[in-house]
Amino acid sequence: MDMNGKSALGVLLIIVGGLAALNFLNIDFGRIIGFLIPFILIGFGIVGWLNNKKLIGGILIALGGIMVLGKLGGLLMLILAIGLVVAGVSLFKGGKRGMN
Repeated sequence: MDMNGKSALGVLLIIVGGLAALNFLNIDFGRIIGFLIPFILIGFGIVGWLNNKKLIGGILIALGGIMVLGKLGGLLMLILAIGLVVAGVSLFKGGKRGMN
């Protein structure tokens, strides 16, 4: 696609209109982009890795991974808490069987 002035103006108008519509619907675009940035970095890192740019690809994957862990920290803590409860219950039930 050839990007001339008319096409660039059309893309700009679409972006501005989309942002205005999201703002009207009380959807915070900054939070959406903030959530997507780590996945975009991971995607660029994978593309770099596959194109034999292992250093920059690895850096982008690691940076995106650290950002994802930061965003999903609460979820990971919940999963860890559930795992600890399940492990404790299984140990408790295992101890009861030995007494019978």
